[in-house]
Amino acid sequence: MATTSDIRKGLCIRYNHDIYKIIEFLHVKPGKGPAFVRTKLRSVTSGKVLDNTFSAGHKIEDVRVETRSYQFLYAEGDTYHFMNTDDYNQITLQKGSLDTPGLLKEGEVVTILFNTEDSMPLSVDMPAHVVLEVTHTEPGVKGNTATNATKPATVETGATINVPLFINEGDKIKIDTEKSAYMERYKG
Repeated sequence: MATTSDIRKGLCIRYNHDIYKIIEFLHVKPGKGPAFVRTKLRSVTSGKVLDNTFSAGHKIEDVRVETRSYQFLYAEGDTYHFMNTDDYNQITLQKGSLDTPGLLKEGEVVTILFNTEDSMPLSVDMPAHVVLEVTHTEPGVKGNTATNATKPATVETGATINVPLFINEGDKIKIDTEKSAYMERYKG
């Protein structure tokens, strides 16, 4: 058993007869009244997101997890196929168990969390950032250089990311997978 002080991003807990992964949390200490923790939880079985508030010191049942490295092979509709990088066993996961499936490129190595009790995959953790090539974007207009002006760009996986005006088709960009946001032009 854990308490609210153990809450952190990525922690898997058992709540309302289901397993949830904490995707956001905020410890709140109001000037008057007891402290509490405001959380956003995602069900690992259905993918539904719910907001919940735990009072300070509340007991939560954490789920013991084990992490393993898997390589993304390919997607087939809403089914994603992965291969264990150690023993080459393959597993399939539904699109709902991935946080940002649009940024997943074939060959990308991800970390998959497994419940240690029944070896069921709980969620897929992407790398902190990925490098993808821009396949389509409108050209930037010369003179249109307002501060922080952006335009939509489609990357090789099909996802659309807002990028600065100087990014062109064929450029490789580094993307923050947590926010699905442009970080910088990749110079590799």
